[in-house]
Amino acid sequence: MASTLTTAARPSAGHRSVRRRTRVLALPEARWALASLVLFLAGLPLDLLGAPAWTWGPLFAATYLTGGWEPAREGLKALRGRTLDVDLLMVVAALGAAAIGQVLDGALLIVIFATSGALEAVATARTADSVRGLLDLAPATATRLLGDGVEETVATAELAVGDVVVIRPGERIGADGRVLAGVSEVDQATITGEPLPVVKEPGDEVFAGTLNGTGALRVEVGRDPSESVIARIVRMVEEASGTKAPTQLFIEKVEQRYSLGMVVATLAVFFVPLACGAGPTDALLRAMTFMIVASPCAVVLATMPPLLSALANAGRHGVLVKSAVVMERLGQVDTVALDKTGTLTEGTPRVTAVRPVPGGGDADEDRLLALAAAAEHPSEHPLARAVVLAARARGHRLLPAEDFTSTPGVGVTATVGGDTVEVGAPARLLHGAEHPHTARAAAVAATLAAALEADGHTAVLVKLNGMPLGVLGVADRLRPDAAGTVAALAGLTGTAPILLTGDNPRAAARLAADVGITDVRAGLLPEDKVAAVQEWERAGRRVLVIGDGVNDAPALAAAHTGIAMGRAGSDLALETADAVIVRDELATVPAVVALSRRARGLVVQNLVIAGAFIAGLVLWDLAGTLPLPLGVLGHEGSTVLVGLNGLRLLREAAWQRAAATAAATAAATSTAGPAAAGTGPAGTGPDCTGPAGTAA
Repeated sequence: MASTLTTAARPSAGHRSVRRRTRVLALPEARWALASLVLFLAGLPLDLLGAPAWTWGPLFAATYLTGGWEPAREGLKALRGRTLDVDLLMVVAALGAAAIGQVLDGALLIVIFATSGALEAVATARTADSVRGLLDLAPATATRLLGDGVEETVATAELAVGDVVVIRPGERIGADGRVLAGVSEVDQATITGEPLPVVKEPGDEVFAGTLNGTGALRVEVGRDPSESVIARIVRMVEEASGTKAPTQLFIEKVEQRYSLGMVVATLAVFFVPLACGAGPTDALLRAMTFMIVASPCAVVLATMPPLLSALANAGRHGVLVKSAVVMERLGQVDTVALDKTGTLTEGTPRVTAVRPVPGGGDADEDRLLALAAAAEHPSEHPLARAVVLAARARGHRLLPAEDFTSTPGVGVTATVGGDTVEVGAPARLLHGAEHPHTARAAAVAATLAAALEADGHTAVLVKLNGMPLGVLGVADRLRPDAAGTVAALAGLTGTAPILLTGDNPRAAARLAADVGITDVRAGLLPEDKVAAVQEWERAGRRVLVIGDGVNDAPALAAAHTGIAMGRAGSDLALETADAVIVRDELATVPAVVALSRRARGLVVQNLVIAGAFIAGLVLWDLAGTLPLPLGVLGHEGSTVLVGLNGLRLLREAAWQRAAATAAATAAATSTAGPAAAGTGPAGTGPDCTGPAGTAA
């Protein structure tokens, strides 16, 4: 195998490019929210300790001003457009609380609302940072070859279709095009998500932003740089984020109508009795009581505490849900689409099988693996690292390798203990066998390699002094909880998950069979994934996309809800997704979906409780005489009650119950077979049950 990549250079899922991050305090929303919070915290102890009003009053007034002026401005803009915006309602509610002496409560409402707006602004800015940072994957300059053989360095933006560029070893490719000359291995994980570099020969297509290996390539530019795949990914993320339907909590969808109706009803409660001869004081008192008991405080709190409690509980268990809106939406999904590499698999190739050739040199598994690792040790290719890791896991001491050479697309050759060891692609190394004994061994090795490749592995041939010694199988290992997660999501949503991957169809089909997925879409570019998601969304399905790479980011943005794998996820995927699995525990996905549904159930309970209290108090006030203190007590009591009910999801038992629900669903929907074992290509067969299997 050619020595192609180093860990630091590989732009795979774990790659972290230099990012241009917007500073939090560079955002005006963040500055105003921080000022409001500081002023509130300064006045809070003075108020609670009973200090004179002149000490804490100005501080709270400044809190109202710094935290409320921008929401008030946005609310007034919406009001001019004949829309009763929630921003304005919150400010009016805070001012109303201050008008009846609840200055502290109003200030707290302002701080919470300003902080929420600041967090939203930060999230938006960070997503924009990641989109801009994606452009850093493509190099700023390229080496263009002129007609007389002279080379010139030009900006990649100046390249035109038909130009020929030279890609030297270790360079990033500057434009989409086709290889004219040269052979090399190109890591294109950023585009297709494939876990291993792909051999590129004349006629093969390459993409801007991918990383060349040890070979030199001449590439004819096939697309304008502004139309390259990496540029289209940037546009797709921006468009999907911008056109995605605005999300609201359920209560916000009815809040405008309810609030408008409450304002009209309050005015009617004041003016109708007044017109009928009632005294102004009595009419005003009744109207104030009505406004208090009919205000939607308990209704608003019916929604937020369950969702925020579920959000906090999920965070303690390694799932970062970015907002209460996302937590609500997670419980609505009815279709799940999963990426393959780095999502269902670990994203790192491992040795999965060790197959000595009978009669090919009397090598057993240990000797075969030790010789291959010794020859591969100087290489930094991902397959080489997998072989070395497997040998060390068996306790082998690697012999020094001399005269190491690497040929792109073929493999490596080295002298180990005085013998010549070749390790590489079977199709390239199994030729020219003239001696009958060697020819027989080559035929057996070819059969072993074909069987491994048909089973979804990458076959690696090992030769000793020209004699085929054996074949190693290398594959991306399936996550232990992948099959259970697929079964649980199928049970929770009522439909089997779908596999969306840029990997080759054979490897995708094999993995899908191991985890119980029947709908497989393989060989997809990022725009193909987006097209599939948008097709399902147009059909009325609410799609949850789970991925980790740059190539998944557009689909994550376009989906109803997107979840990114956090440990190895690309920066763009992490920022674009609505939720992040911080600890890379795939089994937490069905658990958080079940928790979201539990939160939605508590929201319904709370709405029933709040509605009953509001209806009872309003009828009392309209039909009789409801004392103002009793109205305040009933209103605040219902608010506290629904708040406490929602906080039940903060308990550890809530998460355990959600996880148990997901596990029970998985058990009910899973079937006997390879998926039940959750092992896949890297966990099947006798060669993976011993020390080598541990390494794999």
